Amino acid sequence: MDPVIVAGAGPVGLALALALARREVPVVVLDEGTGVDERRPARTAVLRPDTAALVNRLGCAEALGRDRWTGWRTMRRRQLVRQVPFGAPPGQPETGGPATAAPPPPVHLVQHDLTRALRATLAHMAGSGLVTVAPGSRVDTLEQDAAGVSVHTRGPAGTWWRGSYLVGCDGPRSTVRKLLGVRFPGRTAVERHAVAALHTELPWPGEGVLHRSPAWRGADGEVTARPLTGGVWRLDWLLPPGRDLVTPDALLARVEDTLTGWCGDPAPPYQLLDTGVYTVHHRLARRWRVGRAFLAGDAAHLLGALGTQGLDEGLRDIANLSWKLAVAWHRGATDADTLLDSYQTERRGAVGARLRAADQALPQVRASGGWPAVRRTVLPGAVRNHDTLLTDGHLGQGPLGAPPVYARSPLAPAAPPTGCVTVATEPGAQAADVPVTAPDGATVGLRERLGGQLLVVLVAPGTGVWDRRHWMRAGLMPRLSAAVAALPMDAELLVAEEYPGAAAHTVLLIRPDGHLAAALSGVRPAELYACADAVRGGGTSRGAQHTAAEAAREPSPGSEATARR
Repeated sequence: MDPVIVAGAGPVGLALALALARREVPVVVLDEGTGVDERRPARTAVLRPDTAALVNRLGCAEALGRDRWTGWRTMRRRQLVRQVPFGAPPGQPETGGPATAAPPPPVHLVQHDLTRALRATLAHMAGSGLVTVAPGSRVDTLEQDAAGVSVHTRGPAGTWWRGSYLVGCDGPRSTVRKLLGVRFPGRTAVERHAVAALHTELPWPGEGVLHRSPAWRGADGEVTARPLTGGVWRLDWLLPPGRDLVTPDALLARVEDTLTGWCGDPAPPYQLLDTGVYTVHHRLARRWRVGRAFLAGDAAHLLGALGTQGLDEGLRDIANLSWKLAVAWHRGATDADTLLDSYQTERRGAVGARLRAADQALPQVRASGGWPAVRRTVLPGAVRNHDTLLTDGHLGQGPLGAPPVYARSPLAPAAPPTGCVTVATEPGAQAADVPVTAPDGATVGLRERLGGQLLVVLVAPGTGVWDRRHWMRAGLMPRLSAAVAALPMDAELLVAEEYPGAAAHTVLLIRPDGHLAAALSGVRPAELYACADAVRGGGTSRGAQHTAAEAAREPSPGSEATARR
């Protein structure tokens, strides 16, 4: 079968290529550039725990660094209004126990460092024959047929490429999207920020800061400070509406006034590393799949206001799409439509909800009435602090930042299976990163086992103190092992001492992207098989049954209404 063609070699395109190659799917990466990326310290990204875990699984742990935020503080004028401590990074034990565990810290990194690490990891796979990177290749023609996609590139190495599928990861001005005729509606210049990366010392080492309505001279709007590694900080100033030019002198004045306001006069010494102006747009492509072509990352969506993170959502696109493409590639595309269509349903729905939440909040948050208007219209009630909305966006919580829940997924069973039970994770949500015992006897975080196949997790308290040679042959395990071996998709059997809200002997079925497919009471081979069949888009899935019902309602082949373009 022909390789998958990935157009674009930014972080999203490179991550997709790596994810597919690790599942033994050959990939061609069409890189418009030369393969050398400019390092801009002010161009950074914040990754939530689920997307940071994806980067780690792809073999790029060094890009994540070792430093993590210790907390977050939100201030208004001179008052601290909210402080959030962070817990241990994933994979490290919490000292307070599950009941008191603080949220894990996000990862803040320079985007170039992530791109460089992804390129290096791909280069290490060059000898496998699975990855081809074609620099200086810009797509200019796209043709599809029933068996695959043909793409022509211009440039020094301009030629035709043949692929089984095409994924456009070629950014906001995506050529792939334009060639597919997909509209990209939305809003332009939703927010503007002046940005600076500098080496200095601030009063809150290791903490992210959101400061609204600062009290020092000339301050307006809000300023955020996010630590990077090595004593470097990224500072963002929200600019007033309009297109006024931000001169170098004006930006230096903002730096001086901010450092003086936070640290006192005189301002602490600093080294300015990079500056820029960042304009936020909100757009959502009408379609994310057209035949054998897909859109991902900035080619499919733009967001970034109120703390939302575009790269974070782009990596979630990859986590969702990569395993589906791999399943379709390995088994052939004859019965993969439900599975592949689910990418658009799940991811476009999730990003659309994120954009709606931001667009609904923006008029109040940025209204001339200020935060009093927000308290009246968005955050009623004395117990809800007026900083909640923005803080949640920056911390990856609530409607502006929490990982998506694919509650109405086409890959869910058409009806709840017999024996399904409720746990703390609702179906379609990200499974908790609990410690699990792997087949080799090692105890790892659940997210470390994602990406390759289904996970079947048995909740079995007390097994941690047993020798694995005994408990693998005892109790439910032999029957469950046989049921897992008979599933229609490759699956790995794991054991957890506990899972939030789950009783002993609960069996969890988790998709390759970490979303919970089902929770069953005990070993139920028929129900487990039906749920796994639904995950691969089989006949038991909601999407497949909807497609069958639609087909049954179509007119007869002789009817004029059955004509197709």
